[in-house]
Amino acid sequence: MSTTELLKGAAELFPDEVVTSAHVRHLDLPFNAGRFALITLDNGFDHTKPTTFGPASLANLNAAIDQVEKEAAAGEIIGVGVTGKPFIFAVGADLKGVELLKEHKDALAIGKGGHEVFKRLSALAVPTFAYYNGAAMGGGVEVGLHCSYRTVSASLPAFSLPEVFLGLVPGWGGCALLPNLIGADKAVSVIIENSLNQNKQLKGVQVYELGIADALFEGADFLEQSLIWTASVLKGEIVVDRPVIDRGEAWDQAVAKGRFIADSKVHGAAPAAYRALDIIAAAKNGDLQQGFDAEDKALADLIMGGELRAGIYAFNLVQKRGKRPAGAPDKSLARPVTKVGVVGAGLMASQLALLFLRRLEVPVVLTDIDQERVDKGVGYVHAEIDKLLGKGRINQDKANRLKALVSGVLDKAEGFSDADFIIEAVFEEIGVKQQVFAEVEAVAPAHAILATNTSSLSVTEMASKLKNPERVVGFHFFNPVAILPLLEIVRGEATDDAALATAFGVAKKLKKTAVLVKDAPAFVVNRILTRFMGEIQNVIDEGTPVAVAEKAVEPLGLPMSPLVLLELVGPAIGLHVSETLNRAFPDRFTVSPNLAAVVKAGKRGFYVYDSGKPELDPEVAALLRQGDVVLSEEQVRARVLDAVAQEIGLMLDEGVVAEAQDVDLCLITGAGWPFHLGGITPYLDREGVSQRVNGKPFLAPGVASVPA
Repeated sequence: MSTTELLKGAAELFPDEVVTSAHVRHLDLPFNAGRFALITLDNGFDHTKPTTFGPASLANLNAAIDQVEKEAAAGEIIGVGVTGKPFIFAVGADLKGVELLKEHKDALAIGKGGHEVFKRLSALAVPTFAYYNGAAMGGGVEVGLHCSYRTVSASLPAFSLPEVFLGLVPGWGGCALLPNLIGADKAVSVIIENSLNQNKQLKGVQVYELGIADALFEGADFLEQSLIWTASVLKGEIVVDRPVIDRGEAWDQAVAKGRFIADSKVHGAAPAAYRALDIIAAAKNGDLQQGFDAEDKALADLIMGGELRAGIYAFNLVQKRGKRPAGAPDKSLARPVTKVGVVGAGLMASQLALLFLRRLEVPVVLTDIDQERVDKGVGYVHAEIDKLLGKGRINQDKANRLKALVSGVLDKAEGFSDADFIIEAVFEEIGVKQQVFAEVEAVAPAHAILATNTSSLSVTEMASKLKNPERVVGFHFFNPVAILPLLEIVRGEATDDAALATAFGVAKKLKKTAVLVKDAPAFVVNRILTRFMGEIQNVIDEGTPVAVAEKAVEPLGLPMSPLVLLELVGPAIGLHVSETLNRAFPDRFTVSPNLAAVVKAGKRGFYVYDSGKPELDPEVAALLRQGDVVLSEEQVRARVLDAVAQEIGLMLDEGVVAEAQDVDLCLITGAGWPFHLGGITPYLDREGVSQRVNGKPFLAPGVASVPA
């Protein structure tokens, strides 16, 4: 089957593809170097919309290559270049179509189609050049790898092969070509390590330093400089020297490093990284066609697997649902926020003050019970601004302006009398918070929104003694505030639409992923994690060794083990939340006596790290009192997953969130759960846990799985 026929058949499977055109224009290179053909990838939309590749887009590029191939054969051109529209080169495959594929042969056709088109660039009778003028990801990177030479813009903001992050492999040449260009070690860093590190992006300078690009030029006149450089290369005035690739032990060590990284991140639970590493390992012999064939097979297998479907589902949650929160009121009801008050000046409150200051750039005032605490909070914000200045992320004028906007006072009346949005971050005790809100209400203007950063307490109860409880809203951030995107916005029983709309408006300006949550104990993330952690603690209390309990959930590929997570959260906080939920749901949430003992002893966690890796603290081991019921890893895992599935089912029945998708969005953005799980509900569906526990799956067929 010809490439044209292959792509024509595949195009029927992508009815909603945003088609990318491939315009060919001709120009005379500088220095009388000769006639040159430049192919520009452009989807015809505004410059903020990404350019992608589906079957129709590949067919357009294929047609453009038909044209330049004839011109090259006839001696009419001396070279061919590929570039993108302003600021965007190309960002890879059209995932909207990939997730609709139902059969292995169709998935295989997509891989082969991309290879057949891209390979033609390297087969042309003249040298080919890729000009990475803007964001390049996935297939956008790979089309350039098939060219003879590459240049990159110094202002390029994002460059990556993110496929492993989503549950795929770089399937249009990345796994085979990149290690043969820059060596296996660097290729493993780009394909495996960066992808599994929350899809870390490279900047233009890094692309050049890695050797992926042969030349680096400033963004302002990038294409002009690239063409001047191209002319010099074609005239022989510039010779590109590339390092000799070490195909000996170093290659094997790089692959072994990649397997170690994959094991530490996904613990064998997600196949994509391992399939990519297998292809990189085989690419050692330099047989590119063998590598391309292996990419086709891996791509098709993974497209038809649950990991990719969950990965695409997670991607869509973050990129779409996360930006259009379900249940958010009409944004026209939102009130302007020109000044922010923060009650408290501890670490969490100071982090909040810094975030509001940086994103809103309005006056922010902190208050606390004594001047020392206030000064420490303001000092923290100033120090963080100085760090941003030192890293070159803001200039001196911006630093001075931000510092001038933050202040601290002891008198709430002085600080909050003209504030529009006031958030408390004080001790997690209902009486304390009620008192704080009473004091704030007495001095705040009538229109001010009163927000609480509570992690588990009732917003309704907190507001119950106020004259105007309708303006109280939950505004639950996750630590570290600057990194985790989630913001659980909690509607109390009295909260009105104006308060809620203002909260969502502020969340958007803070660049947070906001999810509307019913006022229920511990809301979403903490409730699920506490049930999850509670079962782990229960089996330990009953007699299962700590190591077995921890290892049991490794197949989920979570970012950290349960007890390491507990250490990050803090045992005292974990105990407090479990006590809160135990009071609300005593039949399902227990309070671990061993955890209580660890907290009483002042221990910061279960582990010590003297050897460089986590080992059970002997002092903690001496505190543990265990029964004689010892479970296997499989039994522990089943028990934990059953508990989580039950809790999510109950939360949905209670209307804590609108749909299962919101649960997954919360876990991905608030707890760092991996994309390959799709949060949690696709995994529970795929493993049959949802059906076993609740009698039905959480998601409809095709939502995060192969369509029926």
